[in-house]
Amino acid sequence: MKSKQFSRRDLLKKGGLSLFTLALMPNDVWSANVIEAQKSNSPFLYSSKNTFNEFTPPVLNEIEDSLVILRSNENPYGPPPEAVKAFQNEVFKGNRYAWNTLKELEAKIVKNEGVTPDQILMGPGSSDLLEKVGMVFFSEGGNVVSADPSYMSLIVVAKSVGGEWKSYKLLDDAQHDLDAMEAGVDENTKLVYICNPNNPTGSITDAKKLKEFCRRVSKKVPVFVDEAYIELSKNGIEDSMNSLVAEGENVIVARTFSKIHGMAGLRIGYVIGKKETLERISEITRGGMGITGPTIAAASTSLDNDAFLIDCKAKITEARDYTMSYLKANKFSYLPSETNFIIFEISMDGEKFLEKIYGKNVAVRAFKFWDKNWCRVSIGTLDEMKAFTNAISEIFA
Repeated sequence: MKSKQFSRRDLLKKGGLSLFTLALMPNDVWSANVIEAQKSNSPFLYSSKNTFNEFTPPVLNEIEDSLVILRSNENPYGPPPEAVKAFQNEVFKGNRYAWNTLKELEAKIVKNEGVTPDQILMGPGSSDLLEKVGMVFFSEGGNVVSADPSYMSLIVVAKSVGGEWKSYKLLDDAQHDLDAMEAGVDENTKLVYICNPNNPTGSITDAKKLKEFCRRVSKKVPVFVDEAYIELSKNGIEDSMNSLVAEGENVIVARTFSKIHGMAGLRIGYVIGKKETLERISEITRGGMGITGPTIAAASTSLDNDAFLIDCKAKITEARDYTMSYLKANKFSYLPSETNFIIFEISMDGEKFLEKIYGKNVAVRAFKFWDKNWCRVSIGTLDEMKAFTNAISEIFA
């Protein structure tokens, strides 16, 4: 059944989204929440009845070159040099729309993912598409089933337009509690959202169990699997759910060039899914129109640059192992990670901790969930991680 057409004005009436937030959607929602929380002196970025929340970072002049930014899970080594050259060359064609180069990129992705051209939708980063899914699926209410904690982009937008979040705590080994999530699907569930590897925990759920889960549950409701960090995991895209899309299951898979490809600031990503599902999302977005020609050229070139990506993964793994060894040696409890970030418990209020570590020119994130305070640190270069561990040693001396 084709979804009802609706406008931004309709969303404002139904869900209470502010004009300010809509103007920023979808890429600047986190920054907007930070600014609003800082202005109101709120300790948390979100007001949530669920157990998961994020501490508001302190106001800081972030132009200083000395600031070590380890909070947004960015790749410190990308984009690949060849992709940078492709970006620069394409700038001279900036007077033309980039539809042809976009089609060439889509053709590469279609081949890599094993899907058909009508099963892919491009966008300016995967978060843009996550949030558009939230707008479309929950414009008339319903609930989204997801983990506690989970990546909040889709969930925050879903709640903003009238949806509800049904959260299920991760298992003791930090994998998704697939049994509880499946049991939680009811007549009001519009979508199951799974971030795998999960953000903010960095943990990964067993691919075989997840695939079986997706096969069963997608018979009832769509299952959205966010694979932003899959290339950084031990098995890489071997653990992807993309084969389910190729088989025609009601599964959506999201990918981004922001992480392993090092293009967080260039904004490009995509989803693959059923043709009918992507048509619903396309009612409110022209995904390709939001991507610049130079960015498309850079992404296409990066897909052909396996050697650079493999080298990035090796360096990130080395820095992650160093950081884990430090945490273990200093008796910090951390969750297993197969990503470019680690989350660990801190014996200090998150707001106070952020003030201290920002004061040492290191920017990380702090969360509150499971009645504990946590620090999530992104993996930078080895030197950056040493700056981080030095700061932690001083704070918890």
